[in-house]
Amino acid sequence: MAFDYKKEYKEFYMPKNTPSIVSVPKMNYIAVRGKGNPNDENGAYKNSIALLYAIAFTIKMSYKGSHKIDGYFEYVVPPLEGFWWQENSDTVDYANKDGFNFISLIRLPDFVTKADFDWAIKEATNKKKTDFSNVEFLTYDEGVCVQCMHIGSYDDEPKTVALMHEYMQVNGYELDINQKRYHHEIYLSDPRKCDISKLKTVIRHPIKKAKKNL
Repeated sequence: MAFDYKKEYKEFYMPKNTPSIVSVPKMNYIAVRGKGNPNDENGAYKNSIALLYAIAFTIKMSYKGSHKIDGYFEYVVPPLEGFWWQENSDTVDYANKDGFNFISLIRLPDFVTKADFDWAIKEATNKKKTDFSNVEFLTYDEGVCVQCMHIGSYDDEPKTVALMHEYMQVNGYELDINQKRYHHEIYLSDPRKCDISKLKTVIRHPIKKAKKNL
């Protein structure tokens, strides 16, 4: 049976719908950076998703070709993720979607090296005749965060975020969103196939010990 990161690392992908604090280790990702409204049909965000999955599946299916990745095992491609932020802001203004900056992400298995990633970029470029120059190999150490499973519309996320922030403060932490630590979402449902009221999204915010507790 293929290795499924969601099932094997439930603490990162399947939290409860009540807030919790988690320490997220360094991970490698396929990443595409951009900006603009994620709902724009032909916008940068939706284009980034197509690029990500093309590389993700090139790597996943590599075992069927001539490029052999050392330590490879069959796995389920991890879920789509996103880092989101707005310039000069330590919060997220959901009404200002045009002001979003983002990094779209898909986690890479630990056995995938930068050399394997570079091979996948060349392979996909040759096969699909598409420009993958904006796709990068990103190593990110997220650290201590508060997270919660959000169920429902993305526009209703502020309710879940409010619960997360209250929990964070009660436990002696404060928010640490900045230009290097981001509002983080992990998408467990496909909005094209799932009723909006049942969408499952992991919301994660970086935190640090509150100054009064230092």
